[in-house]
Amino acid sequence: MNRHMADLSILQITDCHILPRLNETFLGIDTEHYFLAVLELAWAENGAFDLIMITGDLAQNPNKESYQRILQHLEATHTPCICLPGNHDDAQLMQQIFNTSLISCHKQVLLGNWQLIFLNSQIKGVSGGRLSNQELCFLDNCLNNHPDHHALIAVHHHCLETKSAWMDTMMIENNSELWAVIDKYPKVKIIINGHIHQLMDIEHHGVRVLGTPSTCFQFKPSSPTFSLDDLAAPGYRQITLSPSGNIQTFISRLPEPLKDLQTDSLGY
Repeated sequence: MNRHMADLSILQITDCHILPRLNETFLGIDTEHYFLAVLELAWAENGAFDLIMITGDLAQNPNKESYQRILQHLEATHTPCICLPGNHDDAQLMQQIFNTSLISCHKQVLLGNWQLIFLNSQIKGVSGGRLSNQELCFLDNCLNNHPDHHALIAVHHHCLETKSAWMDTMMIENNSELWAVIDKYPKVKIIINGHIHQLMDIEHHGVRVLGTPSTCFQFKPSSPTFSLDDLAAPGYRQITLSPSGNIQTFISRLPEPLKDLQTDSLGY
């Protein structure tokens, strides 16, 4: 098959919050159990993907053991996967462990008529996000060097408001600098993020900006203070990128919300 003439099918999962020890629970739930359940659902509903993207917070309290278990689960899909660090992750440890022929922390991937660009918005020790000058220059260089490729940008933190006041204190604090780069390049079609544990689908400056449910607990939309949504189930996002630059996407969730979810604040 000529990849330039084929649609690309991408699985986005995010905010898995896998714990250091097997069968350990967080907020009353086994996050690894639901991570695996979402992967199983995605394969049952789609059959296969060209690429998996995990947009941050793979681990809650990152250590070698939690990342190695995640690696084993991802390797079992036999599908290339790019992993981004979130505010809970150890980016250096991720680069050491997610370093196989299938699973990586690559910053840029060219697939057909598309380039996929992966930005690190982590500020060490802080829940909020920022893009360093190095990341912004990297983005600008990628877009400038491949002007004929449609572009997808993946980043952990959100670059537009969610209308949840507590969550929006943690958005990319220099998002205007991000948009200043993007505005120079009409081939940027889509930005995907994690962190918000809820849906987002907004068009901004001609770019579609998408947020995606977590594979574990969800945050209540439009909430002024921290609040978990005990009615929304874990899920994933499927994205189809066409050679012409068109985008199709849908969200799918597990059949039921989390059982035994404890809604105490987690100090996010």
